[in-house]
Parts: sequence; C-alpha cells; structure tokens
Amino acid sequence: MAQCEKCGNDYDKAFVIEMDGQRHTFDSFECAISVLAPNCPHCGVPIVGHGVEVKNSIYCCAHCAEAEGGGGAVDRA
Repeated sequence: MAQCEKCGNDYDKAFVIEMDGQRHTFDSFECAISVLAPNCPHCGVPIVGHGVEVKNSIYCCAHCAEAEGGGGAVDRA
C-alpha cells in the first residue's frame, strides 16, 4: 500500500503522478487536484482543464482573464 501525500490515507489503489521531475502519490483525484492544479489568480478556483492562458498566467475562464486585464480572451471560438 502507499500513503497519500495530501490526506495520509494508506490505500491499496493509490497512484503516482510525476510532475516537473517530482513523484507524487495520491489516493484520489480530489487530493491530486488540491495539491497539483494551479489556482486561478482572479477567483482562486483550482484549474482542472486547460484554462485560459494570458500573459504567462492561467485563468479558469475568459471572464477571469478579462477581469485581470487579459483583453481579447474568449471561452469559445
């Protein structure tokens, strides 16, 4: 069994994610997201999908990017 680095649960179905050369062990996607996902600099929500990248920042949506001065950001083409 492996121990989740977020909650400490010892779980037989734990999984490992390698990111930026570091290995992380989690027992759920919820724990992995809370540790590894970037947070929107405007509203703070964890960004689980691709997000909207403007000026080297990643936002959860075009609304938040626009609110932070990311002119021209759109959610749909």
